[in-house]
Amino acid sequence: MPPKATGVKVAAQNRKAFHDYFVLERFEAGIELSGTEVKSIRVGTLNLKDAYCIVKDGEIFVRAMHISPYEKGNIFNRDPVRLRRLLMHKREIMKLSEKTQKEGFALIPLSVYFRDSRVKLEIGLCQGKKLHDKRETEAARGAVREMERAIKERK
Repeated sequence: MPPKATGVKVAAQNRKAFHDYFVLERFEAGIELSGTEVKSIRVGTLNLKDAYCIVKDGEIFVRAMHISPYEKGNIFNRDPVRLRRLLMHKREIMKLSEKTQKEGFALIPLSVYFRDSRVKLEIGLCQGKKLHDKRETEAARGAVREMERAIKERK
């Protein structure tokens, strides 16, 4: 029997989330997947662009996360954008539920990765950015880039 894979391997990231939201807290959750979905994630055919999480009846689900059907999966393939249950502790789910209902935050998937051969999803407790916030972030990023470029030129 081959040894289990160890370490962390990132399968996909949601770069759009960092552009559209302020990420206040991060949480790790497992995902309930079928076998062909895991194989498809290993190949890297998933998209988190429009995905979001909802809390319903004490459980947390991820919506609109697109996992392309596995090419060699035939009848075992599932719907690419089906509702998928996340695996977290009950008190963490209740805490997230309260924050999203009262304070108007959103639960956004930030990345999908393998931790010791298990698929994990990083969820961010996020607050939406306004247009001027996006401009400030872009300006700050551009200023840092200019400083780094100037430092390189001096050397």
